[in-house]
Amino acid sequence: MKFYRPWLAIIIIGVILFIGAEEALRITNNPNFFPTLIMLGAFVVPVAFVTYFYEHVKHYEISLPLLTSCFIVGGVIGILIAGFIEFRVAKGISIASLFSIGLIEESAKLVFPLIIYFIGKYRHEADGMLFGMAVGMGFAAFETMGYGLVTYVQSQGNLNTLWQVFLIRGFLSPAGHAAWTGFLCAVLWRERERKGRAVINLSIVAAYILAIILHAVWDIANSINTQTPNQLTYVILGNIAIAAVSLILVMLRYREARKSQVKETISQPDFTRP
Repeated sequence: MKFYRPWLAIIIIGVILFIGAEEALRITNNPNFFPTLIMLGAFVVPVAFVTYFYEHVKHYEISLPLLTSCFIVGGVIGILIAGFIEFRVAKGISIASLFSIGLIEESAKLVFPLIIYFIGKYRHEADGMLFGMAVGMGFAAFETMGYGLVTYVQSQGNLNTLWQVFLIRGFLSPAGHAAWTGFLCAVLWRERERKGRAVINLSIVAAYILAIILHAVWDIANSINTQTPNQLTYVILGNIAIAAVSLILVMLRYREARKSQVKETISQPDFTRP
């Protein structure tokens, strides 16, 4: 039985380091500790989540450096493109603007995976799911750093408020950016596996639209005022419902990807036997 779990070790060590950095900042009031605190708060859960799926669905061709590039480079590219376009396009908070944000961010997160999709050698649905989750989690981590910084400044250095940001966004990020991009990329690579080449068809377009809708509805639910208990209840129930749908979609693709890997392993001849 395997007792060592890298993803669990990352969470435990990351939380210990985060608490240590927070206490150092609280006791000394030294702003030099803030970058360490915000980086740990934003990255521990995303890195642990990607590590977990890397252990469970990785294909033998995917290297850790490539997956790390997806997380960092893909996440940064997505943040930069989305931030620039949203600054130009999205004005105010309305249903239309929130749908446009969903469209922009889901498209921006696809830039790096699409490069791999069209020119890379990776052909399994499990590959696409892993690439999508890595980019989605990278995007979420860098976005959380931004939210954390803004919250810390607006709260005039209130660390309790910063804790809330990291807890909420940390635990919800797997059901958000990672799930949407992971699901979409899984469908992309599934269609490539079926057709034997890179394609864009109706199944992919439908998955793309579904990811945008889930993203937009998530933003709409979280834009509701929470001044009354009823409003807070609606927001919480809305988040739970959208998170459940998002996770169900990605877990269905996860199961199919695992089945495909098992079938491929069984169908391959064992040349080690005499």
